[in-house]
Amino acid sequence: MSTEPVDAPPVPDLVTGDDGLARPVWASSDALLREYYDTEWGLPVRDERGVFERLSLEAFQSGLSWRTILAKRPAFRAAFADFDAETVAAFGEDDVARLMADAGIVRNRAKILATITNANATIALRQDGGLADFVWSFQPATTPEPRSSAEVPTKSDESLALSKALRKRGFAFVGPTTMYALMEALGIVDTHLVGSHRRGTSGVWS
Repeated sequence: MSTEPVDAPPVPDLVTGDDGLARPVWASSDALLREYYDTEWGLPVRDERGVFERLSLEAFQSGLSWRTILAKRPAFRAAFADFDAETVAAFGEDDVARLMADAGIVRNRAKILATITNANATIALRQDGGLADFVWSFQPATTPEPRSSAEVPTKSDESLALSKALRKRGFAFVGPTTMYALMEALGIVDTHLVGSHRRGTSGVWS
């Protein structure tokens, strides 16, 4: 009888749910993540408020789990005036103090200040077509076709270029990895695994 060790079977990257639909592991068991994956993640967002909200939440997510941010999103929306750029841009020290005391959100002063900074930068971008068009202008010619979680990129040449361009426009907390996550969330790239029921459903990529 062979004494060689037997490798454990690999963990599948797609899980077929009770509804017969295949999802990645991260979206297969938690109800909140599953709903987000099924109905929102990767679908096109092309309005200023929507892009500003997602850019802000991706910045707050840095160093934390997306599950944490998603659970706090209603509180974030209430705290940041539903991410209306005009309102957030006018926030002062009293608002910063209010936000730092709000247990419903992530109380990180640097990220709070960055959100206010980014609201002002968003308003300034309106003279050049606006935030949404600016971000979408970095859409690549092709999208990844990952067959496993390991094949999903964490950044790209385009996310690096977007990061640099936004920094030049006065934005903060817009590193290339954060910007790639933003591009995934907005539908600019499709990183749904091949075989997932959401692959190719955004209408952006055939």
